[in-house]
Amino acid sequence: MKIPYGESDFKKIITQDFLYVDKTAYIAALENQGSFNILLRPRRFGKTLFLSTLRHYYDILLKDEFQALFGQLAIGHNPTPLRNSYQILEFDFSGIETGSQESIRQGFCWRAGDSLRRFLVRYGYSQDDVRRIEDEERNGPAAMLSYFFALIGEANIYLFIDEYDHFANAILAESLELFTEIVGKGGFVRAFYEVIKIATGQGIVDRLLITGVTSITLDSMTSGFNIGNNITWHKDFNQATGFTAQETGKLIQPFVEACELNQQDVMQALANWYNGYRFSSRAEEKIFNPDMVLYFLRSFDAVECCWPERMLDDNIASDYGKIMRLFGIGDRDRNFEVLEELLVNGEIIGLHKGKLDLDMHKPFERDDFISLLLYMGFITISGTVLSQLRYAVPNYDAFVRSSISWKLVS
Repeated sequence: MKIPYGESDFKKIITQDFLYVDKTAYIAALENQGSFNILLRPRRFGKTLFLSTLRHYYDILLKDEFQALFGQLAIGHNPTPLRNSYQILEFDFSGIETGSQESIRQGFCWRAGDSLRRFLVRYGYSQDDVRRIEDEERNGPAAMLSYFFALIGEANIYLFIDEYDHFANAILAESLELFTEIVGKGGFVRAFYEVIKIATGQGIVDRLLITGVTSITLDSMTSGFNIGNNITWHKDFNQATGFTAQETGKLIQPFVEACELNQQDVMQALANWYNGYRFSSRAEEKIFNPDMVLYFLRSFDAVECCWPERMLDDNIASDYGKIMRLFGIGDRDRNFEVLEELLVNGEIIGLHKGKLDLDMHKPFERDDFISLLLYMGFITISGTVLSQLRYAVPNYDAFVRSSISWKLVS
């Protein structure tokens, strides 16, 4: 069994016989939600693989590969009319240096420009067109993107934006003022998304899917980008990324049988560490973190039947540290009171703030902070209490260890 830990290229996973949990049934559901959608999930929760799956499904240049890639999957048995009908433009804004406003702007612009150049090369535009985009880069990301859309004219584009807020969350943990300058009115990020909004109105961008972790960046742009349909908390997409208990059970079955383990005991251990996410108050199914499950499968010694020495992936552990840095937003002492309540009671009750618009002139209140923790995957929905939601820790063992470690050094 080839475990796709760290793999997010759909074609590689399918053609090289990696284990793949079929999520293609959600392609049709996504189409039915409208043209411009936003799907937010905690880090390392299968978002990039989901986008890669969509890219291979919709790319007009991959029409001849459809059967090889999707023939054995759910969508292959009942494809939608839109399959292989788009030119694909994709942006990935992870890994941008956040040392200063200028370095952020340069990194953002380079990432955007690289994606635009790749698009032009892939779909047969001239080298002169590619050079024009390179020349336009000096005028900033919004001007460059506007020029690009004018250049390609009436192309039919499906736009994917992955990790849209990755750099913004890093900035937010350090400086609310810098975050506001970049994302707010007059900021280059807002200007960039305003160009995308115009392109959707012109029909150049026919469909759009944005993935990331929190809604703060989009919400803080207010009217700069208000066309997206946020399906993050939609019941029908609760299981679109991540693994269900049934899917996880099938994944561990070969190890259980080979090592003569009790499957119920193994599932309970995995649930303590990796399970418990619920992305809708109306959803019944709890979801396992896919990265954590794949880490376990990769680390389990099936020859000696030995469990991993560490149940928590170091990459996930470092993510908890990054989340903890966000405790400095607003009232730090009050935020740590929320943490204490979670550690003591295992749950917390609060309002789910539909928008997380960070305004330096407005207080960042308790419910804002709780909603931020929800987006980050630190807590998850466990039920309702009248007009409020009940939140619990999805993977309590990992949470307790990381929280205590952080408190010892903070």
